Amino acid sequence: MNNYKLTIQYDGGRYKGWQRLGNSDDTIQGKIENVLTEMVGEKIEIIGCSRTDAGVHALAQIANFKIGENLTEVEIMNYLNRYLPRDISIVEVTLVPERFHARYNAKDKTYLYKIWNEPYTNPFMRKYSMHVEKKLDITRMKKGCQYFIGEHDFTAFSNAKSKKKSMVREIYSIDIEENAGFIEITVRGDGFLYNMVRKIVGTLIEVGLGEIDAENIPSILESKERIQTGRMAEAAGLYLVKVDF
Repeated sequence: MNNYKLTIQYDGGRYKGWQRLGNSDDTIQGKIENVLTEMVGEKIEIIGCSRTDAGVHALAQIANFKIGENLTEVEIMNYLNRYLPRDISIVEVTLVPERFHARYNAKDKTYLYKIWNEPYTNPFMRKYSMHVEKKLDITRMKKGCQYFIGEHDFTAFSNAKSKKKSMVREIYSIDIEENAGFIEITVRGDGFLYNMVRKIVGTLIEVGLGEIDAENIPSILESKERIQTGRMAEAAGLYLVKVDF
């Protein structure tokens, strides 16, 4: 079997997330699988490295699939980009060892969150950022970031339904930069729970607005109570930007 790795970009605005949902055709995974199935004439399943939520975007989602045919990387890339919707692009196809697994081999992931922090809306970025009208205190937010760094139980910062799997994750870094009206928050870690990045960002926003003290974050983490966290940031501002293997 030939194992191919895909590097994928997509605007997640009109989709119900990455993961295929039953018979729904409104997912990124479903769209790509449908085109691959047409290409080879048999049902193909792809493995994604990150199950991005509904409305979340990706600059470098990684997936892999296996087929028996000896198709070239260029043939696969051209076919996918010809028949996929224009809001999904395959930017690279690579033949990889058969044991490569997009999810299990991922060592760390990096997400970017964009906040438009001006009193007026940005008509060109309203689908790709969250609008916060009141000026955010970046110094407070950076202080809040420090409490998330390291290995913690992130139960309070996730909407994950399963209680059987470990809720412990390690955050390597959180960086905040201001750029022409935008506040960009970059979060890098070994993995993320369902809605985890959006809940972290939501809490940092409340810290920046003076609604939560940064010093309260450790006790929120320790409580493991989801009701303790700040509002969840909107999906539109979140991007999967990098995966390292």
